Amino acid sequence: MEAAVFILSLVDCCALIFLSVYFIITLSDLECDYINARACCSKLNKWVIPEMVGQCLSTMLMLVSMHWFIFLLNLPVAVWNMYRYAKVPMGNMGVYDPTEIHNRGQLKSHMKEAMIKLGYHLLCFFIYLYSMILALIND
Repeated sequence: MEAAVFILSLVDCCALIFLSVYFIITLSDLECDYINARACCSKLNKWVIPEMVGQCLSTMLMLVSMHWFIFLLNLPVAVWNMYRYAKVPMGNMGVYDPTEIHNRGQLKSHMKEAMIKLGYHLLCFFIYLYSMILALIND
């Protein structure tokens, strides 16, 4: 049972790593003017909810399986994703808004956030991998 939890978390983490890389590539394309702001924001907003669901899935799996340290490691990122989604102003296209992405350095902050999430998901990947191997050895 414990190995199955970590295998599912590992697969989920791989998907979140892929999404983080996709966000970084898309934002860097916008920064270099390869795509326009509207196309970039519509591409990224399409993946905000799946990212939130994936992060919450990992968090809930760790809560249900009573892995408290990993649950507490996942909780702030899950809460941050939900907070960011809930704080979208009325009238905006989504978390990424084409009219505001170039204002007030939002592009740089979105890029920094995507890089931090990539590092976080890579750390979680190795924690899940280690835990999965440990669970398989113990079973």
